[in-house]
Amino acid sequence: MSLAIDYVSPLPPVRSGIADYSRDLLIELARLADVRVIRVPGQPVSDEIVERWQPVSAELCGEDGRLPVYQMGNNKYHAGVLDLAMGRPGVVTLHDLVLHHLLVERTLAHGDLEGYQQQLIRDHGWIGEMTGLARRWGEIGSATLFELPAHRELIRRHRGLLVHSRWAADLVHEDDPDIAVRTVPMAMPLGEPANVEAGKAFRQRYDLPLDRPLLGSFGFQTPIKRTEVVIDALARPELAEAHLVIAGEAAGALDLEARIERAGVGDRVHVTGFLDYDEFLTAIGACDVCVNLRYPTAGETSASLLRVLAVGRAVAVSDYAQFAELPDDFALKVPLGEHEVKSLARQLRELLAQPDRIEGMAAAAREYVRVRHDPPLAAQAVVDACTDLARLEPPAERPVRVPAPTTLTWLELKGSLEVDGGDAPWEAGESRRLRISMTNEGTCRWLPTTEEAGGVLIELQWRAHLEGSAVERAWADLPREVAPGESYELELETRRPLEAEALVIEPHVIGVAGFSSLGGPRWVQDLGL
Repeated sequence: MSLAIDYVSPLPPVRSGIADYSRDLLIELARLADVRVIRVPGQPVSDEIVERWQPVSAELCGEDGRLPVYQMGNNKYHAGVLDLAMGRPGVVTLHDLVLHHLLVERTLAHGDLEGYQQQLIRDHGWIGEMTGLARRWGEIGSATLFELPAHRELIRRHRGLLVHSRWAADLVHEDDPDIAVRTVPMAMPLGEPANVEAGKAFRQRYDLPLDRPLLGSFGFQTPIKRTEVVIDALARPELAEAHLVIAGEAAGALDLEARIERAGVGDRVHVTGFLDYDEFLTAIGACDVCVNLRYPTAGETSASLLRVLAVGRAVAVSDYAQFAELPDDFALKVPLGEHEVKSLARQLRELLAQPDRIEGMAAAAREYVRVRHDPPLAAQAVVDACTDLARLEPPAERPVRVPAPTTLTWLELKGSLEVDGGDAPWEAGESRRLRISMTNEGTCRWLPTTEEAGGVLIELQWRAHLEGSAVERAWADLPREVAPGESYELELETRRPLEAEALVIEPHVIGVAGFSSLGGPRWVQDLGL
């Protein structure tokens, strides 16, 4: 009996790379499995898809033992997919490891700060709670969008997970070894190679010169695609003769026009906006080299990048994350950092000066897609993985495993401190051996002294009198981490100075403050005269 799949994804005409991916993959899946397409609530479906696949209501998803297979991405088009996936266990293809942007679309974009914070707590525990508080205080930055993937509650409800790169699989496994994850290639039809005459016609339609090198940046333009880096590279002398075509919608946060004007390359940058599928492929073929930089990454395997390779174009990518896996025989690797623009300009100049090398890289790119991303091969990998994962039971609910915060970041250090052997009377000049016991009664880990920043030192401070200044200090190391609920004991030999009338013992966070100013313990003994 063949595998019975309920396929859940945005579909054409939705402007999503995953919708296009699904259109290509479904044809091959249907040859190998019993595939039924589920209509995502509230989304349009093209007449072509309706006629061929006859999508059924989402209410039927997973009935009669069919395996739901969800295509999950990091944008608003996947909100309906997520709603279904949260209630009906199956297998999730995680096209983007990070789903934080989708969470923002579902909550903060509608003024739902409480919903945003609660979901982050479910996914990331105390870290999510603090991130939500920062949002409440008006602190908004992009770092947390990538550092907190906001996918844990989702993927822990399913039999398993499909991803498209070893890098993504390793990250999932590192975060939670109990998740069953399989790596499958992304389906990408090879199609026809770039057509020289069609490319010339495209250049003429968009008033692009026929006798100048043409670079291309394709797909939805966001800050993480580093289009601004490409524009800045175009302004360098190495690329003074080159032109750039930017094909795809641009995010509102990306002010391309202002960047182009500042760089002084307005006459050499051509922004087309969204292109239909055939024109998109023609635009790729009109270029000499394409650029597909990314940083940071949401863990995606870029469909637009694979389409560039399938057409037969060399590409420049960031030497980072999953993109570093691409073979050097068709991919220029651009290091991140302060020399990114200079490196990109230099590598492109060198490549554009070698037509034979460009031709060889174009052939290697198409061969890579043919061998690694052939749709029948990709579909077979999906069916094999889903057949394997379908045998597994949905995992039992379990709490998010988030390491407790530490004294490096936490500023509430509850605890107790007891000292044996320090009672008065204590004669001036007398030496004693003190036994100090510290108990961590808070929620964060006390780091050892060797950590330096955030590490803990124990101070013994002899004072002229209880409220007076110190006459002598000594410090003792905390040699190991003390977790919440744990205690640590140490013994110290010390002598009462002649002029001292009080002893204060207090742990300190290196470079921050004593525990008492952070809600923590301090031991004080007035020794009298």
